[in-house]
Amino acid sequence: QVQLVESGGGLVQAGGSLRLSCRVSGFNEDLYIIGWFRQAPGKEREGVSAISTRDGGISNSDTSAGRFNISRDKATNTFYLQMNNLRPDDTAVYSCAADWRWRATPGLAPELYDYWGQGTQVTVSS
Repeated sequence: QVQLVESGGGLVQAGGSLRLSCRVSGFNEDLYIIGWFRQAPGKEREGVSAISTRDGGISNSDTSAGRFNISRDKATNTFYLQMNNLRPDDTAVYSCAADWRWRATPGLAPELYDYWGQGTQVTVSS
């Protein structure tokens, strides 16, 4: 049974940093992709960053490039999203998700992902 559990959200001032965590369990082999997504009120869910457990390949959205970094602690199978220089428009519910299919490049489209965590709220004040 695949499970993803996020933590690390909260309230931060503009310019600050947060690190989100996603603990993943239930996969037998490193052949999946973990993505981070966010959804602000009234907006569609958007992909932020994704990493392949197969080869470590990473994809970033234009919004996250240069500010957000995705990484993995293989020992605990925990995936992190380090978010720096946060802005008020980064305010959203952030979720991690798993795509079990092999892909040459990790995708950022939510419809590619099958398993989702419960989400964690990130609020950036101005």
